[in-house]
Amino acid sequence: MISLQEVNEKYRDVLAEIGNIGAGNATTAVADMLGLRIDMSVPQVQFLPVEEIGTSIGAEDEVIVGIMLGVGSDIDGSMMFLMDMESAHHIVNRLMMRPDDYMEDFDEMDLSAVKEVGNIIAGSYLSALSGLTGLTITPTVPFVAVDMAAAILSVPAIQFGMFGDNALMIKTEFSDELQINGYFILMPEEESYEKILSSLGLPL
Repeated sequence: MISLQEVNEKYRDVLAEIGNIGAGNATTAVADMLGLRIDMSVPQVQFLPVEEIGTSIGAEDEVIVGIMLGVGSDIDGSMMFLMDMESAHHIVNRLMMRPDDYMEDFDEMDLSAVKEVGNIIAGSYLSALSGLTGLTITPTVPFVAVDMAAAILSVPAIQFGMFGDNALMIKTEFSDELQINGYFILMPEEESYEKILSSLGLPL
């Protein structure tokens, strides 16, 4: 079995393509939703062990927003889109036409808006991955959580069972007047992980 390090080193261009197409789709979708012109930085993409996700996104005690869903059809697993609170507030304030400095706790309507944004962004990444691999990838209904990073990152293990040991993580930065930081994380089960790599033409 090819190691994660070899995948990340040898197939950087393929992984970058997943990130570029996914992030490009997501940026267009968010820009259309908010009615803004949004620029995107080059995303960072890597396969990594699930236990390294926490340290890759920042402090475990930082409160973040997580949109989580399961994936099925040709691959099985779970996925998340994570945002820092400032980014989440920025998006919700735009949608609700509030001033940018409004930072009250999210109410039910706000959380519904966050879920919809996360759903659209996650769908953009899944669509990119599906297009590049030729695999059918179907998301389940998402749910949203606002909590410390450590708590949110433990949810897939509880909610879906921790399917596999590895994750595909794409760090993306969008910007209009304010930078929006997001992490797309796909955690396929072991068999699905191998299927993704094979579909991308990466020998195992």
